[in-house]
Amino acid sequence: MDSNTSLDWPQVLNYNGTYKYLHLEGNVSYVDFYLHQPLVAAVFITSYLLIFLLCMVGNGGVCFIILWSKHMRTVTNLFILNLAVSDLLVGVFCMPTTLLDNIIAGWPFGSLVCKMSGMVQGISVSASVFTLVAIAVDRFRSIVHPFKQKLSIPTAVVIIAVIWILAVAIMCPSAVLLQVQEEKHFRVLLGSGNATRPVFWCREEWPDPGMRKIYTTVLFANIYLAPLSLIVVMYARISISLSHTATPGAGKRSQEQRHSVWKRKQKVIKMLTVVTLLFTLSWLPLWTLMLLSDYASLSDLQLQLINIYIYPFAHWLAFFNSSINPIIYGFCNKNFRRGFQAVFQLQLCSRAACSQPGPSNAILPAAHCRMDRLLELVRNEISAGTGTASQSTTAYSVRPYRRQIPGTVVP
Repeated sequence: MDSNTSLDWPQVLNYNGTYKYLHLEGNVSYVDFYLHQPLVAAVFITSYLLIFLLCMVGNGGVCFIILWSKHMRTVTNLFILNLAVSDLLVGVFCMPTTLLDNIIAGWPFGSLVCKMSGMVQGISVSASVFTLVAIAVDRFRSIVHPFKQKLSIPTAVVIIAVIWILAVAIMCPSAVLLQVQEEKHFRVLLGSGNATRPVFWCREEWPDPGMRKIYTTVLFANIYLAPLSLIVVMYARISISLSHTATPGAGKRSQEQRHSVWKRKQKVIKMLTVVTLLFTLSWLPLWTLMLLSDYASLSDLQLQLINIYIYPFAHWLAFFNSSINPIIYGFCNKNFRRGFQAVFQLQLCSRAACSQPGPSNAILPAAHCRMDRLLELVRNEISAGTGTASQSTTAYSVRPYRRQIPGTVVP
């Protein structure tokens, strides 16, 4: 359409929340190229840049340390390595495209990038979540059933392969249906002179809206609800096991020592609770918005406000989980700190924040720097309280998104 056509310019609410005169012709509306005012855009860019850098440095460091040091290649660390790889993919393929879609109108890339980025985004998010479940199960086996046969390295590799196969399988429908479409009812204003261009969206094109709702429900159940339920059950069983374990009687230890054991158990339980809450709260807003978008009858204005303002925060919160994972599951483990110091000669935790080193084979993902030592001490107390030699137990290592995937925009 000729941008110089002389027509009325009625006052319309713009995407950035301000009123301006937009050019209308029939049922075509015009939007600014930038969806937000400079200050709001700067806040988005800064916040996304911070978690992007944290994600790249943290997860990259975890990968490097495990691959660089042979003694770090344990079953538990393989799961942590897989988590770091999937979170790196989240950072590379999800964060930049999502940020771009949150500050400009439309999809700026072609159809191939639409399909590839959407597929990789969904797979990486799914693999990250499934790996968190594998870590929870590994902890459960090591603490609640310490005398069961340990997972071998080949078994762990098979589990990791299954994780990626499931992640690919569950995202295949999205990859097939993702395509770039021109929005017939919107055009983008380009600077001065009333120049315009079409608006394109990268989104799933479903033949029936009901099928889209079913797929949203399947993703919600398999990528959030089921993993969260398993994580809660595993950590709850660990907490119950620690709480119900009898402490030694007065003849074996003093009252002060028994109280110290009880306090250590309580700290472990609190740390497991923190890990669970972080996962729950990080992903809940995004899944809530996706379900609302598909199931609730929202007005156009409500959808615009959700897409322009609320989705960016929900995406940021979900990505924050991928950025904080290397701290929770990696660097607060004493062996990771040792490996990091050996490679970069840096002290990550001060002596005041970290307890004394334990056995070199104790690989314990933790919610902070003391969790690995606490679990080791608690397990030793369990062994002492049940008459089991502590040497026997210490041999065991204790241990999107709009549905168009983060990075796509719905008008």
